[in-house]
Amino acid sequence: MIRPLMAATLAGAALPMTLFTNELPAQAQTQAHQTAITLVYPPEAHQTTAEQIFLIGTAPEPVTVNGQPIHQSPAGHFAPSFPLDLGENRFVLEAGDATRTVLVIRNAAIPPLPENGFAEGLVPAVDVARQVGEPFCFEAIAPAGATVTVSLSGQTLALMPEPQVVLPSNFGVLTERVEPLGEQLTYRGCTLLDQVGDLGQPSYRMTLGEQRVTEAALGRIQVWPRLPEQVATVTADSGTARTGPSTTYSRLTPLPTGTQAAVTGREGDWWRLDYGAWIRASEVSVSAGRPPRSLIRGVLGRVESDRTTVTFPLQTPVPVSVDQQGDSFTLTLHNTTAQTDTIRLDDSPVVERLDWSQPAPDQVRYQFQLKSSQLWGYSLQYEGTSLVLTLRHPPALSNGLAGATILLDPGHGSDEDLGARGPTGLPEKDVVLTVTRQLRDALEARGAAVVLTREGDEDLFPRDRVAIIEETAPTIALSLHYNALPDDGDAEGTAGISTFWYHAQAHDLAVFLHNHLVETLDRPTYGVYWNNLALTRPAIAPAVRARYWNNLALTRPAIAPAVLLELGFMIHPEEFEWISDPEAQAELVAALAAGIEDWLVQRATAADADR
Repeated sequence: MIRPLMAATLAGAALPMTLFTNELPAQAQTQAHQTAITLVYPPEAHQTTAEQIFLIGTAPEPVTVNGQPIHQSPAGHFAPSFPLDLGENRFVLEAGDATRTVLVIRNAAIPPLPENGFAEGLVPAVDVARQVGEPFCFEAIAPAGATVTVSLSGQTLALMPEPQVVLPSNFGVLTERVEPLGEQLTYRGCTLLDQVGDLGQPSYRMTLGEQRVTEAALGRIQVWPRLPEQVATVTADSGTARTGPSTTYSRLTPLPTGTQAAVTGREGDWWRLDYGAWIRASEVSVSAGRPPRSLIRGVLGRVESDRTTVTFPLQTPVPVSVDQQGDSFTLTLHNTTAQTDTIRLDDSPVVERLDWSQPAPDQVRYQFQLKSSQLWGYSLQYEGTSLVLTLRHPPALSNGLAGATILLDPGHGSDEDLGARGPTGLPEKDVVLTVTRQLRDALEARGAAVVLTREGDEDLFPRDRVAIIEETAPTIALSLHYNALPDDGDAEGTAGISTFWYHAQAHDLAVFLHNHLVETLDRPTYGVYWNNLALTRPAIAPAVRARYWNNLALTRPAIAPAVLLELGFMIHPEEFEWISDPEAQAELVAALAAGIEDWLVQRATAADADR
């Protein structure tokens, strides 16, 4: 499922989305046993910033909410949405002589300006380091009409009020609510950091009438010399490079183990690398050293039975970037200068031609013109200081799917990670495992070798599942789920199948399977999505860790085309009946198996024609 965020951060600040919990609150459980009303969502005293909330549950008799009759499916399931006022909202559900009451608290999406003093979030909120001569911007949220200054290392800077547009969460795309939430008055000012050393904590001062408030930012500012003197080496299996210093920023091409880059800045527990990316401190080791740079000369390609490998001999493992576009695959080596005269690459089943260029003094770009727009997976790794790129060949199929290895990932699993729950409380993890087992049998009957990430109620992190994909190196990988919505979604009016992809090599598979299922089963469509989502997972007990993890990580392995399928909405009253019906499940499995075979056979046949 596309799992909504927790209702509140550890600091207690409400977020605009909520989470389907695995268990009802104790009070709700007691009431559920005493009455004929089952209320699965929301939990008691639930907090949200959404403008509305849906109530998910079931009852054998007609239900009213605050005296209003609501729609129920033939089986009695319901999912009405109600607007929320700021503050407390109480909903009373009645069916026959049964009554259930639930309290929902709506917090403001944009926190109100403080009447006096500063709001939380003076910049910097964590310790930061920048190079000398870089600009740095200070920000504070304070009441309108105030005079705000910031002092640092004996210098004072006046901050000017600026209306700042507040954007919605990435989840807004799922409910087609992408318009800005509004404006927030922010006092802002920038200066050049021209003094090397530890400058300490900035001190903010606000004057409003007779009121005087002084407050220090939580973070300190350190300024480094312009020439980097520290080098980060990636120690993680795959270093997660990002566009900024937190998991709310977008992912860039992962950095292979051993990659080295100079450190040019720090913010909290994130390092900024010299080619512009940020990486978490836990994924690298940092030591004294000069900026790593490399020359590259000859490039050697080898065509093997099932793959083409290309070795780039380097003096040091440099950062890399990958760009896939249609029938081209571009690899950029950063901090590298070409002295290339010779490249060997024999005729390959996947590569038409390899060209190179030096678009900038510290970048070398290799563009692979592919024989087909369908790439079957790739990997990048360092062997010593040499970068090895592997491009996988199309599968050699015979008699249906013989020769293909298909990995199926039944989403969620175990009592600690139920996934979404239907109106009766039926968990997503059980339905998806039933469907996945049937799909395995159907694909094996068509000749495929099938690998499941879990056979039963195993409790797996998404990273565990990703590791299975990378170790298996399947022909394709499919993660199967059922869906839910953020609080501001229309649970009663939203149904259908959706697919998610990340790498360009998975796009065609995602669109093909999505259209095939929608047309074959005559189901609604909820759309095809590119997704780079990565949520900040709060510090929670190990027993409930999997609930808050982002399962869309399953689309990110590059070793094979990988797609995540959301096969319907658990929270939609009528669609839930289709989801839980054994005959409908059998029809879904048959359609999925046929669609997978059609896509694989068509694309493999086309690849043979291109050789």
